[in-house]
Amino acid sequence: MKVIPITPVPATADEGELQGLYVSEQKVYPRSVSGVFARWRWYFVALTQVVFYGMPRLQWGERQAVLFDLAARRFYIFGYVLYPQDFIYLTGLLLISALSLFLFTAVAGRLWCGFSCPQTVYTEIFLWIERRVEGERLARMRLDAAPLSARKIGRKGAKHFLWIALALWTGFTFVGYFTPVRVLWAEAFTLSFGPWEWFWVNFYALATYGNAGFLREQVCKYMCPYARFQSAMFDADTLIVSYDAGRGDPRGARSRKADPAELNLGSCVDCTVCVQVCPTGIDIRDGLQYECIGCGACIDACDTVMDKMQYPRGLIRFTTQNALAKGWDRHAILRRVLRPRVLVYTAILAALGVFVLGSLALRTPLKVDVVRDRAALARIVAGGKLENVYRLQVMNATEQPQRYRIAAEGLPGLAVASEPEVQVGPAESRWVPVRLQVPYGSAAAGSHPIHFDIGTVEGDAHVREKSVFPVPR
Repeated sequence: MKVIPITPVPATADEGELQGLYVSEQKVYPRSVSGVFARWRWYFVALTQVVFYGMPRLQWGERQAVLFDLAARRFYIFGYVLYPQDFIYLTGLLLISALSLFLFTAVAGRLWCGFSCPQTVYTEIFLWIERRVEGERLARMRLDAAPLSARKIGRKGAKHFLWIALALWTGFTFVGYFTPVRVLWAEAFTLSFGPWEWFWVNFYALATYGNAGFLREQVCKYMCPYARFQSAMFDADTLIVSYDAGRGDPRGARSRKADPAELNLGSCVDCTVCVQVCPTGIDIRDGLQYECIGCGACIDACDTVMDKMQYPRGLIRFTTQNALAKGWDRHAILRRVLRPRVLVYTAILAALGVFVLGSLALRTPLKVDVVRDRAALARIVAGGKLENVYRLQVMNATEQPQRYRIAAEGLPGLAVASEPEVQVGPAESRWVPVRLQVPYGSAAAGSHPIHFDIGTVEGDAHVREKSVFPVPR
């Protein structure tokens, strides 16, 4: 039998790409950068952290200004007291947030990701700590590549200590939105945290420490769904971070005094600084990529290089695909902002915002749930009356004690036989037994619709709720 030798077949491009899937993720070492967009990022870092850390520590009268009291099922937002029955406002807030994201993305890409997303904000803070402890990009790379030593252990230990401290402080603040911060402080000093508080402080701290300290750009690239469906909200008139290939190519290094035209080169000096400052490690010169978070770091870096080379700025800039292809100026780009999809998003967002704010301003600060007491059947009582018993949950959505008057209508002679008035404390709810009576024989057998009318004695709040009055055969 003849043996036929088998010649190894070289890997195809697809096989090479498949092998690349199994290559370990290379750590990104973002280089620090200064410029307009870097300043804006830090403005938003400061703003978001002042709001996040400051809100639960802000007092409103005798209570915390923003508190989501899950145990009591009451939510305090400045002067408003909301109950689970006000869930519609949370729905409206989520819809407004989603539409705002669609609108801003259609106009100017991933502004949320680049400037306000918690992942971006905390990654920026953790990177700032890392730079202060370990040094700039090259110093961090050398430290990671160096063998284990006392210096390396000291710097790494100091960095992680600061990271963990900030993460725990963040977790503590997060729980402060659900348990009053003053109570948390007292529990922390006496080591009497409940299991619920312990779990969420550590869980949120671990999430902050892991996402901002280790995962970083991988959250944006692989875990965040927004990166995957953002292209559905982009069009050719969306402002995105773009490299002007027509001006920049061919790329190549040259001296500052050299004339690019004589060397047949574009404005790009191929310094790769735009790649070194990118927090997700991409090369913006390769075109639009879903990993780009629109932070503008590459714009600041490229503008700095253009200044040094004495070239015009804007080789990398916020622009649109149509503007690059057709050579539009800034005025032409701005004229395309008010296109149909942007107008539709704006109109829906404005209408929804007016509706939510209007309904919140006009809401009645009183909630009532009516439950007929099924354990007590309709019965004949003294005086020849037919009686049914109900339980009313009266919820005071103000922060002052209120006295409410209870009445009922719907049947001839229907009257409240129990105490017609009830006192409810500030931001409290109370179950009230109510007895309704009608003259026996005044109503036919069956279930008759009735209404409860509950309102303040002063008459500034009133609620009308439906129920039924059963008459036995």
